Amino acid sequence: MGRPTSDFRRYRCTIGTDVYTVHLNPRHGRRLIELALATGSELVWATTWEHHANEWIAPRIGLPSLPVIPMGSVRAPASEYGEMFKTPHVAAYVGQRPFVWFDDQVWAEDEEYLRVRQGLADFLLVHVDPRQGLTSRHLGMAHEWLTLTGFSQGS
Repeated sequence: MGRPTSDFRRYRCTIGTDVYTVHLNPRHGRRLIELALATGSELVWATTWEHHANEWIAPRIGLPSLPVIPMGSVRAPASEYGEMFKTPHVAAYVGQRPFVWFDDQVWAEDEEYLRVRQGLADFLLVHVDPRQGLTSRHLGMAHEWLTLTGFSQGS
């Protein structure tokens, strides 16, 4: 366990002075685009890589350049409420729009922060195990949720 399946390819990416090893599945881009088209949703990066995700990740998985949620120049730790530092930035970006967020660091504290402290109700947080990556189950959950909330174009 902990090793990516054969669906993933390994890349070494350099951002500034940092070198990262990432495992990417080239089919994920197409599957995310299909989800967005089927539900009328927008794909957006919510990553500390910010615009570097469009340079390093998007072309390797078949995504176009996407909008990026700015994370700010300071990488603060989680607040006293326990949500991760990205959560307030995501909340500010989405406003009152429904959204699905795939991340390996979203937990109950992030959901509580969004519901209680930001007053958001229409969202789905999908925890992605970094050892397994995004799966068909995750995408199916998102599609079902987007369809049930009436976000889908077919509704």
